[in-house]
Amino acid sequence: MRTAQHSTSTNPAIITALVIALLVMASTVSAEALPGHRDSLQLARAGEPAFDADRPPLPRIQSNHEQDTGSWSFTLDNDALVPGTRDQDYTYGISAAATGTKARDFILSLDAPLGWLDRTLGVHGIGQSSVQGHSFEAGLFGFTPEDTSVSSPQYDDRPYASMLYASSSRIQVNPQEQVAWHSTLTVGALGLDLAGKVQNGVHKVIGSKHAEGWGNQISDGGEPTARYSLARQKTLPVSSDNLEVKSTMEGSLGYITEARWSLSFRAGKLRSPWWQSNPELVRYGERNSPTTREHIREHYVWGGIALIGRGYNAFLQGQFRDSEVSYDSDEVNHALAEAWLGYTWAFADGYRLSYVLRGHTSELREGEGDRNVLWGGLVFSRSF
Repeated sequence: MRTAQHSTSTNPAIITALVIALLVMASTVSAEALPGHRDSLQLARAGEPAFDADRPPLPRIQSNHEQDTGSWSFTLDNDALVPGTRDQDYTYGISAAATGTKARDFILSLDAPLGWLDRTLGVHGIGQSSVQGHSFEAGLFGFTPEDTSVSSPQYDDRPYASMLYASSSRIQVNPQEQVAWHSTLTVGALGLDLAGKVQNGVHKVIGSKHAEGWGNQISDGGEPTARYSLARQKTLPVSSDNLEVKSTMEGSLGYITEARWSLSFRAGKLRSPWWQSNPELVRYGERNSPTTREHIREHYVWGGIALIGRGYNAFLQGQFRDSEVSYDSDEVNHALAEAWLGYTWAFADGYRLSYVLRGHTSELREGEGDRNVLWGGLVFSRSF
């Protein structure tokens, strides 16, 4: 057991402010998006700005078949993408993703083993749903303690950790019930030197300080890992032309083993199907959230909150290989709260840009690592 030698107070204002901002934004947009003369739920349509109350809304795009290439996206996460100076905890993530049948059939795709798991577990065709899309993603992300100038192990702060990964997802939808099922299989490697080389290479270019302690990271030298997750999403009756609200139940088994419930929304000029926007399924660098394939113009604010019961986190507790710094189960928090708030602008030529601010409560019970975590993300994508 690693025992923390110094105590530090958490900063609950970070998460509290994010949640308050989320709720205020949701209530403000909801009031605008739910005019009094609309009493019925219209999930299949999305309206233009209400300059003319009598003008019918444009139809929501419906995806009837999957293209060879539906979309591609590039994501950059960094704790520097938030106000203030930060270089700690979830410090960076980079990923590239694609959707469509080419992503399903890609040589590195995990769709075949994912399909086998879905059939074995009775997920394939669950709830009279049918597969609407496939995606493939690859990326790298890393974690650091607060003081990266120290090369010796820091036993009272979070450990260095990283993962290089590939991931495949399937989306099954039941339009009549407004329910979507998302299954994901991820395989990766913990503890590779690549994560530290990428971070320090970037720091050298921008003139930032060198991170000295990557030799103490979780599973240093490399170790394989994997995770399977399954999520059920359902839209709620308060949804309308310009507002979508959905609840999500999700469970995962592997390097992050947890159960979570989330409530999320997006509000604004909506044209894409509700099941294609899934920020609640993000796990650090992993997204695997496909975008619509059509060239449409839409822009909206989105956000959510999640309550998490986490049984195991390899990025803190290590895996089978010995790690210089790791924490026992009784030293980590198993109950977490998470919140996020973002904005997306989609252009008529198929390009779209998103920014998100995301954070969660402290993962460690005491020591220097006992602090809330906050980071920002940019997503650049193209639909075809």
